Amino acid sequence: MDLNLNEFLKRSKTMIDQQLPTYISELKAPPSLKEAMLYSISAGGKRIRPVLLLATLQAFNQDEKVGIDVACAIEMLHTYSLIHDDLPAMDDDDLRRGMPTNHKVYGEAMAILAGDALLTYSFQLISDMDVPSITDQMKIKLIQEFAKASGPEGMVGGQVADFEGEKKRLSLQELEYVHHHKTGDLLTYSVLAGAILAGANNIELEKLRLFGKELGLVFQIKDDILDVEGDVSTIGKPIGSDSDRDKSTYPSLLSMDGAKSKLFEHTKRAKEYLYSINLENTLLMEITDYIAERDH
Repeated sequence: MDLNLNEFLKRSKTMIDQQLPTYISELKAPPSLKEAMLYSISAGGKRIRPVLLLATLQAFNQDEKVGIDVACAIEMLHTYSLIHDDLPAMDDDDLRRGMPTNHKVYGEAMAILAGDALLTYSFQLISDMDVPSITDQMKIKLIQEFAKASGPEGMVGGQVADFEGEKKRLSLQELEYVHHHKTGDLLTYSVLAGAILAGANNIELEKLRLFGKELGLVFQIKDDILDVEGDVSTIGKPIGSDSDRDKSTYPSLLSMDGAKSKLFEHTKRAKEYLYSINLENTLLMEITDYIAERDH
């Protein structure tokens, strides 16, 4: 089915938004915990990670429904990271997606536990998948890559490098390390997961891994730019929070023009990796531009 990007984003986001709460509402868990989990999981957001997975499946001419469980697992893990990022011990933010952060509504202890629950349940969701075309070996690969992307060698390692880099002037190489791992690894996993579900070969997986790595930098450089030039009502969180915490960013290291030049460079590289694979890449190309040009 041919869809333009806006239709695809809207349809995919609606599918994810409808499916996510059903997993949590069916849990045999304390109602207070489920309420806190649902609060953050239902707060909206671009759902760009699940969308990337679904777009990758479409690029391989596979049924998107095959990926719904993994797509929702990724969004749960991403949401856990946001809940914990917002805590007073981390970024100490009051707003997320235009709403009070989880700990402002439910308290710090419940916010930590809601994040823990989303993290651990995301892995259960993948292991419990009941899709005839998905073999146990594919599940193991999905879980292995998920753990690496989100753990000490991935997102958590990037978060540590991020807060240890506050009030320091990082080199460009050090800043790229933060961005590759804090943001890029989970975006890369979203693409890889779609490819694994589609039965991609090792060459295709490695090219898509490189595409995802570039896309992660595009995403984070754009975030850095929006932290300076964005609008709080559009973004849904305070502007200038990075400079307030004296964090190194692409604009602070390279100037705004330099940051925009890097954004263009990594966008171009991401597309080159896509062009090098024989797949229907139109949607993934358009999503790359969407990430680079977004206003929130």
